Amino acid sequence: MNRNPVLDPTLQEILQVVKPTRADWDTRISVLDQLRNVLQSVESLRGATVQPFGSFVSNLFTRWGDLDISVDLFSGSSILFTGKKQKQTLLAQLLRAMRASGLWYRLQFVIHARVPILKVVSGHQRISCDISIDNLEGLLKSRFLFWISEIDGRFRDLVLLVKEWAKAHDINNPKNGTFNSYSLSLLVIFHLQTCVPAILPPLGEIYPRSAVDDLKGVRKTAEESIAQLSAANIARFKSGSSRSVNRSSLSELLLSFFAKFSDINLKATELGVCPFTGRWENISNNTRWLPKTYSLFVEDPFEQPENAARSVSRKNLDRIAQVFEMTSRRLATDSNRNSIIGVLTAPHISQSLVRTTNVQNHHHHANGARHPHSPQGQARPWNHQMQQNWSPSNNIQNPPYWPGPARPRPQQNWTSQNNPRNMQQGQAPFQGQTRPVMTQTQTQQQQQKSQYKNGKQPMTNAPSGSSQSQGQIGKPPGQVNGVSFARPAGPISQSQRGQVWRPRG
Repeated sequence: MNRNPVLDPTLQEILQVVKPTRADWDTRISVLDQLRNVLQSVESLRGATVQPFGSFVSNLFTRWGDLDISVDLFSGSSILFTGKKQKQTLLAQLLRAMRASGLWYRLQFVIHARVPILKVVSGHQRISCDISIDNLEGLLKSRFLFWISEIDGRFRDLVLLVKEWAKAHDINNPKNGTFNSYSLSLLVIFHLQTCVPAILPPLGEIYPRSAVDDLKGVRKTAEESIAQLSAANIARFKSGSSRSVNRSSLSELLLSFFAKFSDINLKATELGVCPFTGRWENISNNTRWLPKTYSLFVEDPFEQPENAARSVSRKNLDRIAQVFEMTSRRLATDSNRNSIIGVLTAPHISQSLVRTTNVQNHHHHANGARHPHSPQGQARPWNHQMQQNWSPSNNIQNPPYWPGPARPRPQQNWTSQNNPRNMQQGQAPFQGQTRPVMTQTQTQQQQQKSQYKNGKQPMTNAPSGSSQSQGQIGKPPGQVNGVSFARPAGPISQSQRGQVWRPRG
């Protein structure tokens, strides 16, 4: 195995930049609250709940990652089928309300997709969002990925690195015939199942059936049943005394990942990736996968026999294999830090890290000592703090975001000057102009400045990301083995928001 002395510290530098901070979590929670406000104005959606899923819930998102949101119509009651036509109608009504609010832009209705969605960008936070209706399957898969990440922390680090690498090489865009982020996560799972010794078990050993098929009856009961069985099987795997421990470094696992799939275009003609069994499976022997109408088959272990890589085209598969092979070769032979960063990251990350090195070198020559790397604006990585709070146990842990009870708060009083409804249709809030609305943080900062001028010590809550506010993420009451009691659509107050993050003894 290659022992590139530069690779491991370089990977840690990249991770320190891409991993979300507490402020990134808070920003996305404010987007969810903003959407809850919009739901109140849509009569057919009153009483529905706003539930995040995807990488935000599985804790596999980067600082600039999108936010997947499900508007749940029947949260907490029996699981009912919502037809595609009804979802299209409800999303059309939501689209009109979001447009009228003036707080969202780049609104796009993907009406004929397999799962109809609204693609929007939140105006103040500039977070891209995909909004769907009753996406219980997406919620379930997100929780499974989070539970899997609790087995071994290297899984999360590998997923974050692979996703950034794929974006840098333009192979993480299903609309253009390449991977979606979910299929990349499944490839990482498969790699950790097939390395020697294995780090993850076949997912059939965590849940022995297609989990989506068991989403029926009373929702709370179905989710509890799935979570409890998965918890018991994960605990059994982690406590196995006869299991060999894989002590490979992160760099070794990343190198072997790229090497394993460097000929994926050739393998895909006969073999499929099956995380459920943890093996390459012969397509011709698997009747569930026939007829073969795809270039690459990566079976969705939680919704069999769906193909999570159905968007990958034949033409792009050859290019994908070339990118895997090139990356494997470069990382195995290149010991130049900046070159490694250029291979693994997009320009906005690589340029930032290169600038950091130049500043450090300047300090090194000026002071005679090299300063440890610390990206500007980054406190202790939030995921570290979160992992400490979510201590291992025999019970499945709740995903990092777990909504608490809602409390009504006074509506914002807009003046005619700063009313976002007065902005032009589809206009972004900041484009060569001041913000039309002051955020609560800005208001608090102005109040603090005024109090300082008067010789008074301001009495405010600790800001997001500070040492006082770090590590306040905990299980709200009413959680059983990773099953959510959904939060109503109404927003929560600023004072109540702290209860979402406060750990419970």
